[in-house]
Amino acid sequence: MSTAMYIVYFIVLLLLPIYAQMKVKRTYKRYSQVRSTSGMTGAEVARLILDQNGLSNVRVVEQQGFLSDHYNPATKTVALSTHNYHEASVAGTAVAAHECGHAIQHKEAYSFLTLRSKLVPVANISSNASWIFIMIGLIATIQPLLLVGIVLLAAGVVFQLVTLPVEFDASKRAMNQIVEHGIIRNEEEPYARKVLSAAALTYVAAAATAVMELLRLVLIYTGMNNED
Repeated sequence: MSTAMYIVYFIVLLLLPIYAQMKVKRTYKRYSQVRSTSGMTGAEVARLILDQNGLSNVRVVEQQGFLSDHYNPATKTVALSTHNYHEASVAGTAVAAHECGHAIQHKEAYSFLTLRSKLVPVANISSNASWIFIMIGLIATIQPLLLVGIVLLAAGVVFQLVTLPVEFDASKRAMNQIVEHGIIRNEEEPYARKVLSAAALTYVAAAATAVMELLRLVLIYTGMNNED
């Protein structure tokens, strides 16, 4: 890989996640200031969607932190950040519905969600250990160690790629739910979609960055073999 390509590579690797984060924060901030016509808080939206889908056993709780919203399948809990939990905004509605989308996936044993759950322990271990092998392999020019690091890193990349359909499907379910139950009006649909699309971009950026880094290391490894 030439010096110019390395520069372009690192610029993309650095700027892509930053752009994605800026995009989601800017979009969320804009539509969190647009009050939803339903007047329902994020907590009320989540409770309605969950109950309508036979998930009355799933709790809706407040979670501290900015955009800390998530669904925990272990505790069957939809956690909404403070603003989304208490306020009635288009952004909060979209985010709450998205997390409920994950709860519905869990109930229906959505295949990619099941696969991602199984990959979590593998991804946690591999992501922590991979760079130890990679750095030693690169610094000491030990090809077998570098290969082990690449294989471990690849497991983390698979996790990132599996996450994409999980998130896209949750957003699709979210839009279906808020439209079907009349939580938003027609003019609000584009706003909700923008919030969900911006959030999805962060996962796309993370996956793209992971794939690019993996490919770079594979090229380095093959280059070392060619030198032999």
